[in-house]
Amino acid sequence: MIEKVVLKLKVFAISDLHMSVNNPKPMDIFGPSWTNYLDKIFDDWKTRVTDDDVVLLSGDLSWAMKLEDAVADIKMLEELPGKKIIIKGNHDYWWSTISKVRNILPKNIFALQNDCIKIENIIFCGTRGWMICDSATNENKSQDEKIFDREVIRLELSLKQAKAMKNDGDKIICMMHYPPFDKNGRDTKFTKLISDYDVSAVVYGHLHGKDINVLKEKTLGEINYFLTSCDQVDNKLVEIV
Repeated sequence: MIEKVVLKLKVFAISDLHMSVNNPKPMDIFGPSWTNYLDKIFDDWKTRVTDDDVVLLSGDLSWAMKLEDAVADIKMLEELPGKKIIIKGNHDYWWSTISKVRNILPKNIFALQNDCIKIENIIFCGTRGWMICDSATNENKSQDEKIFDREVIRLELSLKQAKAMKNDGDKIICMMHYPPFDKNGRDTKFTKLISDYDVSAVVYGHLHGKDINVLKEKTLGEINYFLTSCDQVDNKLVEIV
């Protein structure tokens, strides 16, 4: 008798694609790592990902300003292998209400906002996040803190749903756009929540440039954190699981 072989789900991640099919915006002005970067990403994607796998895209997907202008970018993603899960980044101005976003998504792309999704034995959750900056004025600092605290609430909503859905043997992977820790790599309200809810791994993006002083992969406690900004990972998908 021939035994049936069960293929294990693989999870990949990459972020900050900054696509712009309808309104081309040259990214190579930001440095050589951005030259033909989408071709490099998609070539790597097609080589390594199957339709049974999942690819996490943690924000800044498209430069489009309106939802209808992002459709062409989303169409390009639809044609790539695998299931894709997306969250909102700070430059995703096209992302209006979650219902409108989901209405334009094809069946192999899923959007997260204050909730989670389970694929096989892995639960995906997350939120955009925010960074606490040393603002020039108290007014700006206060606004940053309000947005940060609101994103903490959104993360907990997503984590609570993930916990309710979790069975023995399941893993939780959290997606964020902004780094969940501070600029010195120390704990924040985000990382403390992530620890409280038994998350296995966290993927995030947002950071760019040659002077980024952050490890591409790091561990806080027992949780693995992955920076997946495309220019920081040589325009190749990062294998998470």
